[in-house]
Amino acid sequence: MKKRLYQNDVASYFREHSSIFLFIVILFLMGVIFGAIVVNSMSITQKEDLFYYLSQFFSQISNGKVAENHDQFTQSFLHNSKYIGVIWILGISIIGLPVILILLFIKGMVVGFTVGFLVSQMKWNGFMLAFVSIMPQNLIIIPVFIIMAALSVIFSLRMIKRQFLKKYGEPILPFFKRYIFAFLAAIIFISAASGIEAYLSPWLMNAMLGITFL
Repeated sequence: MKKRLYQNDVASYFREHSSIFLFIVILFLMGVIFGAIVVNSMSITQKEDLFYYLSQFFSQISNGKVAENHDQFTQSFLHNSKYIGVIWILGISIIGLPVILILLFIKGMVVGFTVGFLVSQMKWNGFMLAFVSIMPQNLIIIPVFIIMAALSVIFSLRMIKRQFLKKYGEPILPFFKRYIFAFLAAIIFISAASGIEAYLSPWLMNAMLGITFL
């Protein structure tokens, strides 16, 4: 019974703020598209220089000269946790709302640029490399970032209403508790994504590189 009530609360919450979630998704997709456009606007020299460093990285992977899985996990977890943490903190502050949107746009741009560059330089092989090296962990990371950004925007708007609209007397503490819970849940999912990035993605990438450079 409690589980059903909780599911109904979650569903009604998403319906109530569906416009914000839709806006966040569109903003992220705009970042992805912009990242892909940036690739096309690069000069041939810039692409060649970047692809040279990328080839060096692929060579290191093929030869097993990469960081240990544990180190990769730690780096990925700390990087994504800090990013999520900054978004969470900005949601508490009144002035952090535009920065949340900028950070999400940048995240989408990075994904779009990475995939776009691999595809533009290596065509089908680049797409497959992006599929095995970027997609597995981002199937978790991207929804977490989108949901966390949306929740931060919602909480920030609630704080703004409370600060400037004196009639808005709804208590903030229950929402803040849910906001903390959402952050802790996001950290758990980020740790799972970091595990995939550290232990599964390198193996898939190495296997794909073996096929690509045969």
